[in-house]
Amino acid sequence: MHSNEKLLFFILLELAIIVLAGRLGGALARRCGQTAAVGEIILGILLGPSLFGALSPAGFAFVFHSAPPEPMLILSSLGLVLLMFQVGLEFDFNHLVERTNRAAVARVSIACLALPFGFGFAFGYWSAPYLSPKAVPLYSALFVATAFSITALPILGRIMIDFDLTRTRLGVIAISSAAVNDVVGWLLLALITTLVVSNFDGGRFALRVFAVALFALLCLKIARPLLKRAIARSAAAGATLSANLLGGVLAAIFVAAMTTYQIGIFAIFGGFMLGVVLFDETAFVAAWRERVGQFVLVFFLPIFFTYTGLRTSIGGLDQAADWGWCLVVIVLATAGKIGGAYLGARRSGLDHSESAILGFMMNTRALMELIVINVGLDLGVISQKMFTMLVIMAIVSTVATTPALRYFLRRSNLAYA
Repeated sequence: MHSNEKLLFFILLELAIIVLAGRLGGALARRCGQTAAVGEIILGILLGPSLFGALSPAGFAFVFHSAPPEPMLILSSLGLVLLMFQVGLEFDFNHLVERTNRAAVARVSIACLALPFGFGFAFGYWSAPYLSPKAVPLYSALFVATAFSITALPILGRIMIDFDLTRTRLGVIAISSAAVNDVVGWLLLALITTLVVSNFDGGRFALRVFAVALFALLCLKIARPLLKRAIARSAAAGATLSANLLGGVLAAIFVAAMTTYQIGIFAIFGGFMLGVVLFDETAFVAAWRERVGQFVLVFFLPIFFTYTGLRTSIGGLDQAADWGWCLVVIVLATAGKIGGAYLGARRSGLDHSESAILGFMMNTRALMELIVINVGLDLGVISQKMFTMLVIMAIVSTVATTPALRYFLRRSNLAYA
């Protein structure tokens, strides 16, 4: 009992610091004109070896190393499963049927995937012997390419609300293109993970691809009708999200996560797919945000950011060459995203300022990027140094979005808050 109480004490100590740091980081970020997630990411990194561990090794060890890492890892993973369910709920695929925007969305989506993926693959393959020497170059290149291609849809949505762009043509194009980017990005990550796990075994790889397709089909054809029926019954009884419905949905999320884990493509994909199939249940989505979503964002999300921060050591880039590589990562990732979106937008008739706005919005990475690169680090296809460089790139690309939008919105005829 004494050992259990001691373990609980240190876990509660970590959680208290993490939750308070998350709220402080979010508040400071908003005062600086940034989104809350930016502050939470930066505070998470500062709590890690990059600052806290460097300034007070004894204090850092007392807070974060007095208990084994497994409880925090489990909480972080559980939070990611629930968070990815919420991310799936946020996709509004109805945007993609807008006739006037379909061509623009197609051009921007393709360019925002192809250009950064090409840059990332070339850089990842070329740099693997230097930055990830223990990884297979092809695997490392595929993961870096996927990381370059991701757009953070939830963060982008918050930024669009702040700037009152949700009902503009530009906003529709941006959110639709980001939805396509992230859907394809998650499919790429799932298939690349399958490829890595199967080690180029053709039969095993084909079996896992088939299992992924079958899981998606079962979610659409079986899970979706059953869950929608349960939601309708709960609504008919006067409760949009009753206790029984909430329990059933949570159980379904966990079963879906267990299923994708067994398939071999990480549990988070199960949560994500289950959210996708319920995106059009507007009342349910609103009730989930109100009753569960805030707790996930306030409690679980800072845990993930801090867990990522504990694995990020900016001091690990201890040579000028390392920072040179990091600068190349930032430039290539940014040029691929902004350049692809800009070219696609210009081809669709948008002016210079609107195309630049779209480019910077599509360059927002933050949360989604961190999820991707954590997967890559866990699989061993990127090194600790490449992980740190990609974390820095994710922060820089997200921090740059808000001031860039303010600048280009002033130059355009679009009003903003």
